[in-house]
This record gives sequence, structure tokens and C-alpha cells, in this order.
Amino acid sequence: MIHMELNENSYDILVERGALQHAGEQMNLNRRVLVVTDTGVPALYAQTVAEQCKTPVLCTVPSGEGSKSMEGLGLLLQTMLENGFSRKDCVVAVGGGVVGDLSGFAAAVYMRGIDFYNIPTTLLSQIDSSIGGKTAVNFGGVKNIVGAFYQPRKVLIDPELLRTLPPRQMANGLAEAVKMALTSDAELFELFENREIGQNLDEIIIRSLLIKKAVVEQDEKESGLRKILNFGHTIGHGIESSEKMAELYHGECVALGLVPMCSAQIRPRVIHVLQKCGLYQLPSFDWDRIAAAMFHDKKADGDMVEVTLVEQPGQFVLQKMTCAALIERAQNCLNG
Repeated sequence: MIHMELNENSYDILVERGALQHAGEQMNLNRRVLVVTDTGVPALYAQTVAEQCKTPVLCTVPSGEGSKSMEGLGLLLQTMLENGFSRKDCVVAVGGGVVGDLSGFAAAVYMRGIDFYNIPTTLLSQIDSSIGGKTAVNFGGVKNIVGAFYQPRKVLIDPELLRTLPPRQMANGLAEAVKMALTSDAELFELFENREIGQNLDEIIIRSLLIKKAVVEQDEKESGLRKILNFGHTIGHGIESSEKMAELYHGECVALGLVPMCSAQIRPRVIHVLQKCGLYQLPSFDWDRIAAAMFHDKKADGDMVEVTLVEQPGQFVLQKMTCAALIERAQNCLNG
């Protein structure tokens, strides 16, 4: 059990194989429970949770980023309203980052906030998005622009649920673990370099969670240190938005975004690890569209952005640079 210490917003993160079967022992499901999942998650997972609830209401949204929208939010709120949910009831997310972000935001705004539990089913969400309290939907073509910091009551991480994931989805999640290893855990980075990844998956999940826990405890609302969790994301989000999200996964874009932000000295090691994880495929970049997506509210020639740079694994610095300099750095590294 990992404890996230955030005063009145504190909660536990249980990492245990087979935990899904005992969700009712770990969460208060003796009430109305909105169980949210999507069409890409095996239906058995949400059904297993629903069977442990006193009054379950199952809501399945289409898989993909399109569900993380005002329309998706409205569907969850309407479902709770129609089923007479009160402030004493709760929402349980059973899915990846889209389901977690959407469900958490719905819980945050329904009757000014009801209990929220997260059961992440992808490696990306188990390692990263399921903890920390960031909830949001996309709006006006901008990712995560409408949302709230809203911590879950508990997070249940069952690595057994990853067995149904295709290799590309596993790689998608590993990108966030590599990101955290580079900024904060040299030993974890060496694990990626020198050991078999699949045989050490539980350790990778736990070490990644401990890094994020330590950062969030010091900076819950992203006023300072928590910005290191965005390492690689400025360029990564630009690539993700410009390449039309369906073509490249979030983790694949973040992985590419990491490379320019590492020193030339360690870049070959980083590329080797990304290749080992199946994360280093270079698409044809449209840098004008990437720049527009990265800096939708900034002037690419003059405005400054704060970025995280890594000189050696486990060491980072926060540095300001112009948007133009950041684009140039990315082009030099990723155009071969």
C-alpha cells in the first residue's frame, strides 16, 4: 500500500495482483455507484466491480480521446441525475486515462463533489494518470483545458489487468515510466537499460508511483516542482495534436518529446531505451502545425516557456527558453 499524504485529501494506492476481485473490501461500494468504463476495456472488469456494489449504474462510453469531451461529461452527469445520485454516492472509473480523467471531473462537479475511486486498466494510467488528482476534458480543440484538481478516495492498481493489453499499449505506458526515471530515478533508468522489462513490470509500476507521489505531495496544484511531470510533454503534446491523436498514442508522442530535452551526452542511451520499449518511431513531422499546437496562446518567436532538461538520469533542471529555440532544438534532434 502506498499512502499519498495530502492532508484532508490524502488517500491510499493499493498495488496488488488480483485486487479487482476484492474491490468491495477496499472501497465503500455500499451505495449508488456509477461504474464508468469504455468500449475498449474488457466488459468483465466493470461487471466485476458492479457485482460488488449495492446499487450499481454502469455507463460505457466509446473508447478514445473523443469521449473526453463536454458531451461525455454531460452523459455521466445526466446518468447520475436520472438515477437519483446524492452527495453520499460515488463514481468508480474502470479504464485508462480517458475514463479516469472524465469520471474524476464528473465526480468533482456533480453536486459540488462526490467520492471518486479509480481502477486504472492500462499501464499508462497505472503508472501516471490515475494518481495526482488531475481531471479534465478537452474543449475547443485544446487538450485538458477544462478540469479540476480532484483527488480520488482510493486507487486500486491490479497489474493482472494488463494481460489483455496489446504490446503497443504497453509501450504507451512505459513512456511515462522512462520519463520519471530520467528526471528522478537513475536506478530505474538502469533497469530499463539492463534488465528484461516484462519480468520487472511490478517494480516499474511501484517505482514510478513513488516518484509521482513524492512530487505531488510537495506540489499538489502544479505551482513549481510538479512541472517536472510534464518533462517531454510540451513537444509531445504538439506532436500529438498535430499528428491527429488516432495515429500516434500519447506515450509515443511523449517519448519523442523526451529526446530533445536530454543532453547530447545521454541521448544515445535514451534512444536505446525507447527502442527497447518500442517507442522510437519517427513520423514525418509538420513543424508548423506542431508549433501551433504547442503554443496556441503564445508567439513562437518571442514568448518564453519553462521546460525540464535532463543532463544525467536522475537529475533535472527547470529552464526558460523561447518557443522558437525549443522548436529548433526539437527539429535538430528529431529530423535525423
